[in-house]
Amino acid sequence: MRLTTDFWVSAVTRRAFAAGGFAAILRKGAEAAGAVMIMRRTKLGEIALYAPAPQSSYGDARPEERLFVELSRSLDLSEIEAKIEREARFDPDIWVVELEVDEVLFAEIVPTTMP
Repeated sequence: MRLTTDFWVSAVTRRAFAAGGFAAILRKGAEAAGAVMIMRRTKLGEIALYAPAPQSSYGDARPEERLFVELSRSLDLSEIEAKIEREARFDPDIWVVELEVDEVLFAEIVPTTMP
């Protein structure tokens, strides 16, 4: 059984804060099944944007957890925000979560795959 998006986002933000990081929900989408985009900031000011992995990333199995792929990496916040706005025009139910956590914690709480 897959968790609702609202529950998943709440768990990710709590884990980030519990580990001494920062998390913010920048945009709320559909509570039950909205897609999630994650904006991760590094200590050096770089911003990486992650989106849900394509269905082909899951193979034949039904996904038990969410998988993400990196869409973009930049020092320019406006570039990242433009990508999010384009996605929001296509899918108004998306969530956007910002995380400031180290690499180890990010890998623990956000499962990623290659595109």
